[in-house]
Amino acid sequence: LMEGPFGDHTGFYSLADFYPAFHVTAITMRKDPIYPTTIVGKPPMEDYFLGKATERIFLPLLKMIVPDIVDYDLPISGAFHNCAFIKIKKEYPYQARRVMHAIWGAGQMSFTKFIIVVDEHVDVHNEQDVLFHLFANCDPERDTEIVHGPLDILDHAAPEMGLGSKIGFDATIKLPQEGRVRRYPKELQMDQKTKELVTRKWTEYNL
Repeated sequence: LMEGPFGDHTGFYSLADFYPAFHVTAITMRKDPIYPTTIVGKPPMEDYFLGKATERIFLPLLKMIVPDIVDYDLPISGAFHNCAFIKIKKEYPYQARRVMHAIWGAGQMSFTKFIIVVDEHVDVHNEQDVLFHLFANCDPERDTEIVHGPLDILDHAAPEMGLGSKIGFDATIKLPQEGRVRRYPKELQMDQKTKELVTRKWTEYNL
């Protein structure tokens, strides 16, 4: 049965295509019914909170499959299945690439089109922090991994429905064994004690 276009949770109208049809054989009624539904549209909508809950629920399960993972975030800008920020405790060369491929082989996570892997100190729930480390630590030629495989059927950028390319970015600090690596500079960071002192005395500075 041809269905669509349909306003979807991606924020776009999904393209018309053939989908299964179901046939109603009976309808029952009740007083004071409860009708469970969500309204979809350009993020964020109601399904944003369902998606975030699912993200948290599945973290322990994902860590069982990929123990390298410390935490992860499926940003709203990626509509949950297009992008993943992955935090790891880096211990060996090319660990980020291993994690990328493990995620691409893990059930529904296989549809993830963009993966950004960062070090343990990065806040994956802060998109600005993730992008800061991506732009600072990633060399496009050396630190990207492009593969081909299944994508979400709602991905209208895919050359074929449900099939296309995916890319992973290694935004971790590189080890000497990872090729053409210069010494990484120390990141500017204020210790927590100094932050608290400045905050406490801010009004005294007359700035």
